[in-house]
Amino acid sequence: MHTDMTGKVALVTGASRGIGAAVARAFRSAGARVAIAARDADALDRLADELGRSDGHALALPADVSDPGAVAEMVDRVVEEFGRLDFACNNAAGGGHPPTPLAELPIEAFDSGLAVSLRGVFLSMRGEIPAILRSGGGAIVNMSSTAGLQGVGGLASYVAAKHGVEGLTKVAALDYAGLGVRVNAVAPGPILTDNLKRAGDGAQEAAAAAMPMKRVGQPGEVAAAVVWLCSEAAGFITGTTLTIDGGKLAGTPPFRVTAGPR
Repeated sequence: MHTDMTGKVALVTGASRGIGAAVARAFRSAGARVAIAARDADALDRLADELGRSDGHALALPADVSDPGAVAEMVDRVVEEFGRLDFACNNAAGGGHPPTPLAELPIEAFDSGLAVSLRGVFLSMRGEIPAILRSGGGAIVNMSSTAGLQGVGGLASYVAAKHGVEGLTKVAALDYAGLGVRVNAVAPGPILTDNLKRAGDGAQEAAAAAMPMKRVGQPGEVAAAVVWLCSEAAGFITGTTLTIDGGKLAGTPPFRVTAGPR
C-alpha cells in the first residue's frame, strides 16, 4: 500500500544510523519532510544531505534527549523550520551496561540506561504532543524491543527502560486518543544494525538460528512498520505494540524429529 505523506513533517530521534536512519529514509520516501536528531552531528549532517536538506526536505538537529532543554529546543526548531509537526518516532537509546548480574550492577550504569531510553522518550513525547496537537493531530511511534515484553538476563537497565516505554506508550495513547494523537510502539527482535554487524558472522548466524524464521530482520522492515503506524491505514490503532521479531515471541517452535534407521 502506497503511503503519501506529502505536506507532513516527521521527527525521528536516534536517527544517525541503524533503525533510526532507516525510519527517516522511509518517512522521506513517503513524501514527508524529516527532522532528524541524535548526538552524532557528523552522521546527522551526512544523512540530512542524503535526504535533501538543500531542498528544504530535511533538518539535522544534534540533541541529547535526556536533557529537557535540548528536547524543548529540538521541537521548537522543527516547528520554526517546517511550520508543523505531524509524526514522531522516538528511537533514541543509549547508556546502560554489558550483561551483568543485577546485584553486581553499578547504580550509575542502571541510571544511565534509563536516562536516555526511558526518560528521553518521556521528555520527547512531552514536547512533541503539544506541537502535534497544534498541527491538528498525528501519530507517535516509540521504539520498544522484545526486551520490553519479556525479560533478558543480565540486562536490567535495558529491560527496565523498554518495559517503561511500553507503559508510557499506553498512558500517552489513553491521554490523547480523543484529541487526535495516536501513540503506539514497535518491538523489534534481532535486527541487522551496526552493533550486530560488528559482532561478526558468528553472532549473526546464532541470532538467525534462534528465530523461527531463521533470519534476523532488516532496519527497513522496522521502518516500514513505523511509517505504516503513522499512516491513515492505521487510523484506528493506538496504545498497542507491534512486534517485528520473526516469530520470536510467538512461543516455542515445533519439535522436529528425524526418523533414524529401523
